Amino acid sequence: MSGGLYAWGLLRASRAGIHWQPWRVAAFYLLGLGSYAALSFGFLGTYSPDLRWAFSIRIALLLFVVPAGMALGLPLGLARVAVRPGRLRSVLAAAARQPVRIFSNSAVAPVLGLLVLSMMLTPLAGITRMSPVWEGLLGITIPLLGLLMVLPMVEEKTRISTALIMVQFVFAFIELLADAIPGLLMRLTPTIFDGAAALGSARPAWFPTALADQQLAGDWLWFIAEVMDLPILILLFVRMAKSDKGERKVLDELTDEQMDELNAAHLHQRG
Repeated sequence: MSGGLYAWGLLRASRAGIHWQPWRVAAFYLLGLGSYAALSFGFLGTYSPDLRWAFSIRIALLLFVVPAGMALGLPLGLARVAVRPGRLRSVLAAAARQPVRIFSNSAVAPVLGLLVLSMMLTPLAGITRMSPVWEGLLGITIPLLGLLMVLPMVEEKTRISTALIMVQFVFAFIELLADAIPGLLMRLTPTIFDGAAALGSARPAWFPTALADQQLAGDWLWFIAEVMDLPILILLFVRMAKSDKGERKVLDELTDEQMDELNAAHLHQRG
């Protein structure tokens, strides 16, 4: 459905004389929807109910990779172009405003990512992994949560200060450290966290033991979470460089008298 809506948006934008960049279209369909299809119907989707490491990789990639690919296609920007001003556009904008505002908070993404990955340390992982209904729901909700986390950064059109970007840097670094915790615990702890029963006699010979399975899951979870945090730090660094360049340009254009007035106002506020 999302692919059809995106194609409809591209058609409407083309009729309006706006041509979307081909690499953004490719990112949405190949990296976003393509990776989702591979994760859902490929090896990881097939063996997620039986293997902890397949389930962990699938959840981590659904949270980080699929939303990143879809967000690079700028679906919100395309929706603004495709949907004409009117009642429908007002309703859609009102419905999206509050979730985007909440998830654009720098403190939300680290907490949400840690909560999702920490699910692997509870029996909830075993329940959802072995239930087709719950696993199907996770396949829908996890990418949506990841999309809400990454869209505000990719589609941010408002200008923000360097100081605010530095705050975002701090929270991104906290996320880089926190996301490693579930994977490390799964790797180093000899206890089986999800409490799932071992498979019966139909267990294939190449399947690892329960403990080895959990350790592999921890290794992959740690690796994916840390690797996918690096693009966020790079994006913030680029935004900080652009913001700092813009602020320096504004200051350079001020006269000496204007700079004196600005300094005096700043000192007065501090006093």
